[in-house]
Amino acid sequence: MTDKTTFAVNDMTCNHCVGTVRQALEQALPGADITVDLATHRVEFTGDRATGEAAIREAGYTPEAG
Repeated sequence: MTDKTTFAVNDMTCNHCVGTVRQALEQALPGADITVDLATHRVEFTGDRATGEAAIREAGYTPEAG
């Protein structure tokens, strides 16, 4: 579980969005290393890419390959 996935999440526009995305990833990928950067709209996490992508989408955001 050391591979990092990076997505651009351009519809993440505020700190509330950051919290929502982080919480979705924490629930989907317990123990994952998660970094959410609002300034660059980048989300990085360890763990299964497809699971993380699905969690971000289910939270209402649009992850794009970054």
